[in-house]
Amino acid sequence: MRTIVLTCFFALSFCFAAKPDLMLLEEWKDQNVSGWLMSEKMDGVRAYWDGQKLISRGGIVLAAPAWFTEGFPPFAVDGELWSTRGEFSKIVSIVKKQEPHEGWKEIAFYAFDVPSESGGLIQRLVKLEYYLKLNQADYLRIAKQITCKDNDDLQRFLTEIENGGGEGVVVRNPDTKYVAKRDPNALKVKSFYDAECVVVEHRKGEGKYKKVLGSLTCQNDEGVRFDIGSGFSDEERKNPPPIGTKITYKYKETTSNKKPRFPVYVRIKEEI
Repeated sequence: MRTIVLTCFFALSFCFAAKPDLMLLEEWKDQNVSGWLMSEKMDGVRAYWDGQKLISRGGIVLAAPAWFTEGFPPFAVDGELWSTRGEFSKIVSIVKKQEPHEGWKEIAFYAFDVPSESGGLIQRLVKLEYYLKLNQADYLRIAKQITCKDNDDLQRFLTEIENGGGEGVVVRNPDTKYVAKRDPNALKVKSFYDAECVVVEHRKGEGKYKKVLGSLTCQNDEGVRFDIGSGFSDEERKNPPPIGTKITYKYKETTSNKKPRFPVYVRIKEEI
């Protein structure tokens, strides 16, 4: 196990560690994934258990209470801090606090890999499953994996997840090792794309939105400007993301001039 060097800012009560080397997902592009494992893509906070502490993908040592991680294994686990669908903002508000608190009782750590274990994905997860049979860890669970029969089966599962308010599906080749980089054997599947942009202007609305936000003018990393006018709650229209804020949006496809078609606001990009 590699040594993690911590840098702590005691006045602010938080610590940084080296950013964990994590597997990253590629986009599914109609590849044949028959026999792969599929699971719900949880819309939570990615975290890495290094055998002693929980670290965010950004390298922040999360202030999880001792009772939350009690019984966690002495080996590394890659997973997601999650509660249920549609609670991303709530999950972020829980884990970003710099002191342990009771709010952690509302979430759990859902494991989807054991990076240091050899063998394929099933073999790696079996190690964790066996450990949990011998040790009680109330807030550590293994993300459910389902064998994908064929691409039609994948589409049925994706429809089920999205109709229930879920974000999408992850499909993984069960015969490959854990790779700490973007991996063609680990794919995210959605009926839409997501991306990030920066807010450059607020535009007033019309009709019932006359006195509040109508749309945001944004700019993506390629320098393309476009407007986002949907996806906002009434509260977000009254208090829109400030100019200069990075936000996440989703869209179906891009036009010939590289603008996203039918962009929809998702949320402010949270850096953890």
